[in-house]
Amino acid sequence: MITSRDHGGGIDAAIATFGGTREGWLDLSTGINPVPYPMPKLPQDAWRALPDQAAFDQLYARARSFWNVPKNAAIIAAPGASAIIAALPHVLLQGTVCIPGPTYNEHGAAFRAAGWTLTSEPGDVLVAVHPNNPDGRRWTTTELDAAITIVDESFCDVAPNASLMSRAEKPGTIILKSFGKFWGMAGLRLGFAVGDPDIIARLGELLGPWQVSGPALAIGAEALADPQWADETRARLDQDAARLDALLKGTGAEVVGGTTLFRLYKVQDAKAAQTHLARRHIWSRVFPYADDWLRLGLPAPERWPELEAAF
Repeated sequence: MITSRDHGGGIDAAIATFGGTREGWLDLSTGINPVPYPMPKLPQDAWRALPDQAAFDQLYARARSFWNVPKNAAIIAAPGASAIIAALPHVLLQGTVCIPGPTYNEHGAAFRAAGWTLTSEPGDVLVAVHPNNPDGRRWTTTELDAAITIVDESFCDVAPNASLMSRAEKPGTIILKSFGKFWGMAGLRLGFAVGDPDIIARLGELLGPWQVSGPALAIGAEALADPQWADETRARLDQDAARLDALLKGTGAEVVGGTTLFRLYKVQDAKAAQTHLARRHIWSRVFPYADDWLRLGLPAPERWPELEAAF
């Protein structure tokens, strides 16, 4: 049995408590872009045939260009960054791992399940979520000093200049990328690991063949070859994040951090704020370790009036 961990989402549970329909709820509990990449027309073979190497090669070539992947770094795609997070502890020599937090809890859960020892001191492995979820902390290269370093850049595509991708050619380094967040297609399940060729090869052995679906390969390749959409999206997210901050500060909330895909606020009582919004069918994120932290994603452009009315 898989233990349920604290995450965003969970609209069905919210509906069971507060009523409404999925279509009527405004889900701001995740950091997923509310304006997804436009769905391209897919060839029929994407659905009918097993993915072939040419499709992987095209995806990898475009990923290398989009993220400026160093020549000596290897790359592999998987069905979501979470699949890579779960697999990594099994392809590394077991020891101690330091995961500074609070942060995305799947990293700790994956290492713990694989028998690793989690430590607050420097360990054999360092996991750095960059920018961090939920507070948006950014790491510097001088802080990444473990023999094995995993840098989770699932939310870094909103700020490409902050990426630590140039470090991917350093032995023992793995950079994670998530397609679902920035491109707004979390349901597609597509993620990447970039870095040390030995570690990437071991990941490939564990993930097996055809690890990414034909539609995911085609859509990912199309999106990664569209820098204009990416630039326009970053500009919109910048404006909407500032709009959300202004709205919350008007209620007395304090901006704690975040990215332009999610914002973290300090409020008097986060659970009470979540309940207030949920009664208006707006779902937010609270945290078991901070009763005054409220995290909100961004609404789609046409749904701003609902959020503004709720406040």
